[in-house]
Amino acid sequence: MAHDVDFYRNKLEQLRAEIIALNESSQDSEQPVELDQQSIGRLSRMDAMQGQQMAQANKRRREKILRAITAALVRIDNDDFGYCIECGDEINEKRLEIDPTTAMCIQCMQELEKHP
Repeated sequence: MAHDVDFYRNKLEQLRAEIIALNESSQDSEQPVELDQQSIGRLSRMDAMQGQQMAQANKRRREKILRAITAALVRIDNDDFGYCIECGDEINEKRLEIDPTTAMCIQCMQELEKHP
């Protein structure tokens, strides 16, 4: 069964554009928090620092997703998309529809999770 690589390429490129837009729109919340006690109180500063840490964690998560998208697009270019990088078997279409960045079949993923 051949996968509709054009469909997945479009889906991945659209997802990449959304992630990049999110990265650009959240840059302000990742900026260092001013330590000036005069401008904001200690609790407000702590809230701001917590918000900054959450924004940075979200950015790291988005960067991981961008790497997975890039890897999936490379697999499309190399005609390897839709095949498990471990065993070479075809990845179930439903699995790809849920996550087009997936690189492993369900069996290999379960094995990896059992024995990291």
